[in-house]
Amino acid sequence: MGTDQNPKCAQKESVAPATALAYLDPNYWDERFSKEEHYEWFKDYSHFRNLILPLLKPDSSVLELGSGNSKLSEELYNDGITDITCIDLSAVAVEKMQKRLHLKGMKEIKVLEADMLDMPFGDECFDIVVEKGTMDVLFVDGGDPWNPQPSTRSKVMAMLEGVHRVLKKDGIFVSITFGQPHFRRPLFNAPEFTWSFECSTFGDGFHYFFYTLRKGRRSSDDKDEGERSVTPLICLLQDELEGEDYMFRTDVDELNC
Repeated sequence: MGTDQNPKCAQKESVAPATALAYLDPNYWDERFSKEEHYEWFKDYSHFRNLILPLLKPDSSVLELGSGNSKLSEELYNDGITDITCIDLSAVAVEKMQKRLHLKGMKEIKVLEADMLDMPFGDECFDIVVEKGTMDVLFVDGGDPWNPQPSTRSKVMAMLEGVHRVLKKDGIFVSITFGQPHFRRPLFNAPEFTWSFECSTFGDGFHYFFYTLRKGRRSSDDKDEGERSVTPLICLLQDELEGEDYMFRTDVDELNC
């Protein structure tokens, strides 16, 4: 066996779990973040910059859920958004990100250890809430995607209720995910929420979903939450197969390529 192994691939191999269920274990994340300096779920900022920037203003207050070791907050900062708060369950991730941002002079960005299912913020205090791949973790043991297990649905609804609560009256929730519209819409369109529902995609060949939910803008003609749309035919590119993103894919074994 050769010895000139790609260091980047070696790092991925050392931190990727054997099964997606490991993503529910806080100890897994602490161990992973202690080894891994940076990883971007569902592509980096450059791939969806054109979708998120129009939603932001220089004085927008932004909350990022499950920031991990992503550089999303840094990229937003470099684009002029400085009122940013990041939260993550892992104390290891929080400490490492705090040090990294301090060294880069981005002291305005706040990084807190907190649970997105029980956020320690007051009502209506953020203009934008962003999650990128964080909600997907809640579905790894959800069972049937059309009818998630009660425990899974309960956690997802706790997250969404918290997001809706901390958003200002005209605030926006951005969800970047593998979850297809016919699976996400029934949750986003629950009667307790007032936000509208918009879906965009990004990616080369393979598309990720970019949901924009505007609080207080829900329309009476929103589609019925029980509607099932046709599942698009999707073929994973080699870079997706080499990364971990595919582990969050619903029915990945049944993709038609």
